[in-house]
Amino acid sequence: MGQSRENKDISDLTYKLETMGCQMNMADSERIEGQLQGLGIRPLDPDVDKNKQPDVVILNTCSIRDHAEQKVYSYIGPHAKRKRDGEDVTIIVAGCVAQQEGEALLRRVPEVDLVMGPQYANRIGDLLEDVSNGNQVVATEASHIMEDSTKPRRQSTVAAWVNVIYGCNERCTFCIVPTTRGVEQSRPAESIVREVTELVEQGFKEITLLGQNIDAYGRDMIPKRKFSDLIRIVGEIPGLDRLRFVTSHPRYMSLGVVDSVAETPAACECFHIPFQSGSNEILAAMGRGHTREKYLHIVDRIRSRIPDAAITADVIVGFPGETEEQFEDTLSLMREVVFDSVNTAAYSPRPNTPAAVWDDQVDDAVKQNRLQRINALNLEHAAQRRARMKGRTVEILVEERNVRVPTQVMGRTRHGYIVYCDGEIDELRGKLVNVEIDTCEQYYLAGKPVAQDGH
Repeated sequence: MGQSRENKDISDLTYKLETMGCQMNMADSERIEGQLQGLGIRPLDPDVDKNKQPDVVILNTCSIRDHAEQKVYSYIGPHAKRKRDGEDVTIIVAGCVAQQEGEALLRRVPEVDLVMGPQYANRIGDLLEDVSNGNQVVATEASHIMEDSTKPRRQSTVAAWVNVIYGCNERCTFCIVPTTRGVEQSRPAESIVREVTELVEQGFKEITLLGQNIDAYGRDMIPKRKFSDLIRIVGEIPGLDRLRFVTSHPRYMSLGVVDSVAETPAACECFHIPFQSGSNEILAAMGRGHTREKYLHIVDRIRSRIPDAAITADVIVGFPGETEEQFEDTLSLMREVVFDSVNTAAYSPRPNTPAAVWDDQVDDAVKQNRLQRINALNLEHAAQRRARMKGRTVEILVEERNVRVPTQVMGRTRHGYIVYCDGEIDELRGKLVNVEIDTCEQYYLAGKPVAQDGH
């Protein structure tokens, strides 16, 4: 990339990419890798490239948690030192911290060559051209995301992510995502269908539709379209075994989405719907736009239409002003729903968000106490939900080898539960296998493969 590489064959160049954060970041990283490989830059292989350092270093960042931001600087440090020592290394910071920090990141770490927001994930080739001309580049301007012609380098050969809507128009008072990912832009359904069809033809069995606020899909279109219709359309693509989607927002999630999952055979019986708090006062302060009652109404619809469905969520404890009583409201909502698992977090102030400057911040010790209590309940419910699977025969889609027990394979049920069973990965990867469950733990199941007719 740098000036000293003019005589170096580009096929000699290697990259190393580290991804932090959510599924959106994983999908962006796949697109970035697809383009780097399109440029002839290959991933650093520790077995082949012994004692070598990557020529291009990319950190795809997340700014949801404070710790993530600190991790950026500790990760970049050694590569910045390489550059100061005269090595020709290109350093790229992508994703949400990049969008949030912009030029400030260059001031703090002047060795960085390229700072790019998530909306530029499919334009890294153009940006690297600027870098190779000797420029430091900051690409964080709002950008209309053009149709993505780049082929992602998929991290799996079985399951793939497909973006259906970029950005978020919400203004939750704790969240920096709208600032970092821009306004909502839905992709045309025809483009989504074309991408999923190509993936299925390549052998992918499971697709997860991605959106920061996926239920908003189509509301920016003329004429408007519905996410529930998209589920049905994509679910009918021949050869697609499983369809998932994240992340739902209770403010916008229509009951029609539940119906479309119930009526679309490929759609998995699994819903990820963050509730963030069980207290209406805290939800209002968060700017969530939904109430406890609205959330429970959605859960009721799921339980009535798809009684065995898995429901997972996100929750924040210790939001500014949260009282003990309001925290208890969150625990009581969890007891009412009994989630399959919940991503829990203590509130962490983010730059450029309203809640970060409020006076009624909750003491760190109180936050940690609440986090411990909610985690204990979360584990109890996770174990309870998985215990009901004992003795059942479930269908899993085999993805990988069990790294701890190489004679076993790992797959997931339609609920999203991890399952281990005996099997040879080269024979079973990408196959649907029936497993009789005999072991139920908090976060995984195990069992014996069951012979299927004709096998």
